[in-house]
Amino acid sequence: MTALATTLDSTRARRSGLAALLGAGALALVSLLPSAASGQGHAWEIELEGGPVWQTSNDVRIPNDASATRFSLSDLIGGGPWAAGRLYITWNASDRHGLRLLAAPLTVSGTGTPSAPLSFAGEDYLADVPADATYTFDSYRLSWRYRVHEGASTTAWIGFTAKIRDAVTALEQGDRSSEKTNVGFVPLLHLAGDWRFAPRWTASLDVDALAGGPGRAEDVALELGYDLSDRFTLQAGYRTVEGGADVDEVYAFAWLHYATMSVVWRP
Repeated sequence: MTALATTLDSTRARRSGLAALLGAGALALVSLLPSAASGQGHAWEIELEGGPVWQTSNDVRIPNDASATRFSLSDLIGGGPWAAGRLYITWNASDRHGLRLLAAPLTVSGTGTPSAPLSFAGEDYLADVPADATYTFDSYRLSWRYRVHEGASTTAWIGFTAKIRDAVTALEQGDRSSEKTNVGFVPLLHLAGDWRFAPRWTASLDVDALAGGPGRAEDVALELGYDLSDRFTLQAGYRTVEGGADVDEVYAFAWLHYATMSVVWRP
């Protein structure tokens, strides 16, 4: 088994563990819904999103000092596209308060040829020799939001998101391989709004973001939705995810672009 395959297997194992944790939380949440819905008119939604993703930049230096080379993963393996998807479970616990769970796994990988020698995570790689690269950035989030406005055609929310990131960057070239893994917590500001501009049609903006200090993170989506019925809505739009960190341990900044399609189900 190659080092890259081992990296992918370890990533899948971490995903399974985090997915199990998210699933347990989701089941606990869903178990509360029937009594809440029947007693207080509470609503919940399940949204499944998918589509292609491209990267326009993905710059890495690990560690972030003179012993390593700053290089571009997007130059090495290209801009994509790759397949991406995410799952939302939303519980509107009252007229104004809501909770939302998100699972957004992402892995991009490919083979490219470095144009110059590079050092990454304690290993040296040769120029003009093909190398395999993997970039994983899985995101698991729990958001609380509060509806601050509801008009005849517009609605707005503000809140906070607790995000767990599970990131892996790995290179392999022949018998050389190295990787950097990082699991961490990130607090984000949540903003969202809907504009019901015509019967059955809605334009939506959804933002989780943080700026300041040694890093930043932005996940911004603009979508157009059409209500097939009271229970089902189809959506399509554009999502951009950008951010990273500049600290002693790592320099990593990526900018990703998604073409999204999703279906929303309201039981």
